Amino acid sequence: MRTADRGRTVDDLLVWLSVRERVDWAGACPEVTAPVRGAADGIAAYAAASGPARGEDRARRLEAAWRQAYADGRAGRCLDFELLAGWQRTVLGLPRAEFRTGPAFAKRGRERYGLCADTPERFAACLAQSREPAVPLPARAARLYLDISFFHPFDDGNGRSALLALGHLLAAEDVLLSWIAPLAVARYADDPEGAVDFAGVVHRLITRPPRRHCPHDAHDHR
Repeated sequence: MRTADRGRTVDDLLVWLSVRERVDWAGACPEVTAPVRGAADGIAAYAAASGPARGEDRARRLEAAWRQAYADGRAGRCLDFELLAGWQRTVLGLPRAEFRTGPAFAKRGRERYGLCADTPERFAACLAQSREPAVPLPARAARLYLDISFFHPFDDGNGRSALLALGHLLAAEDVLLSWIAPLAVARYADDPEGAVDFAGVVHRLITRPPRRHCPHDAHDHR
């Protein structure tokens, strides 16, 4: 049953953690050989193109946060909550970006992510697994993106946080995506097949970028 068909009493974070353990991430997609650098910087292009629809200040903040995330990746800085929160302060234009203190909702309330005493620690453990060498880079990047989406660590801007983290992880391996629009397809916490499919999407974006595309294709990283 898809999450959208269930009541709000379900904790979709716990659902995701169960799904996460069942997915064969090591076999979800092939490995890639870096460096792989697209003809353009897809995240920078998306940020710049989002201005007319979402506001120029918002677009500039996302561009600045992406410069931070990319530089941190190229410098080999390991992803942890402190690093993620630093980008998020830039994304939101706020002096602080702390872990949420209550339940979070997404997809117009169809998914609910609970909060327990150990949720921040479990999130930190998932972030650390983004460096797991036994899992191909595209699968690690996809899993990281989904972890941030379903942990929903911040009160706002979690979609942008997931995008920055994915880009950071790829940048650390000298991979730069030229197109990111396919990342915008909605993913559900209770969908293991969708998680595997998402790893395949990231792999294809790295290895077979389209020859022609519109850099500001519909995208909604909130």
